Amino acid sequence: MDKIGHHDHGPASDPHAGHKMADMQGDHDRHAGHSVAMFRDKFWLSFALTIPVVFWSTDVQHWLGYTAPSFPGSKFIPAILGTVVFVYGGLVFIRGASRELADRKPGMMTLISLAIIVAFGTSLAATFGLFEIDVWWELASLITIMVLGHWLEMRAISQARGALNALAALLPDTAERVTGAETQSVALSELRIGDIVLVRPGARVPADGTVVEGAADVDESMITGESKPLPKVAGAKVIAGTVVSGGSLRVSIAAIGDQTALSGIMRLVAAAQASGSRTQALADRAAAILFYVAVSSGAITFAYWWISGDKEHALIRTATVLVIACPHALGLAIPLVIAISTSLGAQNGLLVKDRLALERARNLDMVIFDKTGTLTRGSPAVSGVAAAPGTTEDDLIARAAAVESTSEHPLAKAIVATARRRGLTRLAATNFEALPGRGAKALVEGTSIEIGGPRLVTEARVTVPPEVEKLTAAWTSDGKTVLYVLAQGRLLGAFAVEDEIRPESSEAVAELHRLGVRVAMITGDSKAVADSVARRIGIDEVAAEILPADKAAAVTKFQAGGKRVAMVGDGVNDAPALATADVGITIGAGTDVAIESAGIVLVRSDPRDVVGAIERSRAAYRKMIQNLVWATAYNLVAIPVAAGLFVHWGLDLPMSVGAVAMSLSTIIVAANAQLLRVLSVRVRRRSSARWSGLRLIVVSRLNSDEQLVPFVMFAGFCRTATRKSPVQ
Repeated sequence: MDKIGHHDHGPASDPHAGHKMADMQGDHDRHAGHSVAMFRDKFWLSFALTIPVVFWSTDVQHWLGYTAPSFPGSKFIPAILGTVVFVYGGLVFIRGASRELADRKPGMMTLISLAIIVAFGTSLAATFGLFEIDVWWELASLITIMVLGHWLEMRAISQARGALNALAALLPDTAERVTGAETQSVALSELRIGDIVLVRPGARVPADGTVVEGAADVDESMITGESKPLPKVAGAKVIAGTVVSGGSLRVSIAAIGDQTALSGIMRLVAAAQASGSRTQALADRAAAILFYVAVSSGAITFAYWWISGDKEHALIRTATVLVIACPHALGLAIPLVIAISTSLGAQNGLLVKDRLALERARNLDMVIFDKTGTLTRGSPAVSGVAAAPGTTEDDLIARAAAVESTSEHPLAKAIVATARRRGLTRLAATNFEALPGRGAKALVEGTSIEIGGPRLVTEARVTVPPEVEKLTAAWTSDGKTVLYVLAQGRLLGAFAVEDEIRPESSEAVAELHRLGVRVAMITGDSKAVADSVARRIGIDEVAAEILPADKAAAVTKFQAGGKRVAMVGDGVNDAPALATADVGITIGAGTDVAIESAGIVLVRSDPRDVVGAIERSRAAYRKMIQNLVWATAYNLVAIPVAAGLFVHWGLDLPMSVGAVAMSLSTIIVAANAQLLRVLSVRVRRRSSARWSGLRLIVVSRLNSDEQLVPFVMFAGFCRTATRKSPVQ
């Protein structure tokens, strides 16, 4: 077993700059020239100006029963500051509406512009005495909330780019190219196929290739997600971005740039992330319908009353219809829920990153777990000890731990951890020597102790006692790693080491079965290892020996027949699969790229939280339907009343009441969503303490095109807002 040294790696240069983001730009053309900082600044300034607009509003003063300080010009504060908010914060939406109309695709930008233009025109007319009401406060608050939604969206775009940046950072800045008897440090862009590079212990492999000289262990966990370092000797293939330890390698470059496995994973991530653009198109079409309903209702109202000879009420009632039909409730409620939920999101739980991921979780047919780091801890642990006759287990463990005490190898750490848990006396070891491809040896209390795999026993021609051989054969059949310990040519015993199964995995699988969800597992391990794990925790289907680049394809196969599947993983190679699945879920302890590519992150690294996400998704969907029913009923009743349809029966709706009704719709939707807190209490009482602190955090994917349908999950457990889409 090799002695591994670990070194810190700073952010690497990005040899893929210039092409890695190309696939992601098409979905965000509407943001050309926009930035996170721009919308952040617009929000805070608009928010600061909105406060005095609301405070000095005559309607708000009347409703709340207070009197704002009066001084010369104070009555013009709402008009002046409201106009500033309109120009500073609102023009970005008007420009967006202009592009939508030029493309003949009116969407949410057009709706927002309609709302703020109607509110601005009405308030301006009232300021000059044409109407008896102003809605400056409504105008300012509407624009402020819309700018907040755009700010959150731009943050989402920035975070999506972080997935590819995390992948690119796996590559080193330079490589040591071998020329004759000398080495030369060169940039990765200077490497050519056929070049020989020297990779020292602790360094990353600069490009895909084949080992031509040397022997070492290579940690491929950042690419494959598998925890066990692999021994590499002449003829073995290595992957760009993996870390060499315990020795140095000379590698013949076989692939560079876009042809490496790492670049392939990057392309898969980018393509999978870009595939969600269809839902935005559906949102635009739905928003266009709402736009036409609003405009048509206003036009019909104006024409009817104008022809009837009541020109004054024609203008007032048309404005009232447009104000009521405008998407103020949607624009205010969704970002408000987002803002509140993110402020409460500092607690443990679920990080919801995809605008639709949590909603889709309610309809899952299958949950696919990656084995390593998800159902297992992602680190080796000793699961069996077999001491040879004449040796005790404690003596075997103590001597093996002494040899491995200075090693950073994951298998070595597992043995040392076992000795520590048993409280064994630490023995001193000297003359440590790594045995490449076999293991390690050292002097422990004057005795030469060797530890390693079956090759060590074969080469030493040591006889394995029947009682030990029986156990090691069973371990091998279960796919466990077997390590033997020799003392001067005599077998002391053996260890079974495996990636430790999380104790909560079996319960997670059982709970998913209770919900009617099948469970599958994907792993790069052998079929024997996969079947052993599946048998112990109750997995329904297994896909073993899956290569890193094939995991996304495996997910696609599970989706055959229209199955809706979730993928739960943690490795870099899981990133394409996470993005391909209907719902991507990653363990919080996973790599940065996997977290970036997933729709939901299990912050607590507990697979049982998948069950919690599904249950809360179903409960939240029920609440969403209630909100949609209310919103529909509100428009069916409010628009005809505002249009004066019932005026002959004495029922008329003044503009002031229309403005209140528009905001009241938002308040009712938010209050109804708050009732999920009651559900959360019931679920908490029914569930075990492991979910007592579960929270849902929304950080991204909110934009103007996604505010049409409020998917409000606003409670102690469920807090998000998104747009329902039949796609994916």
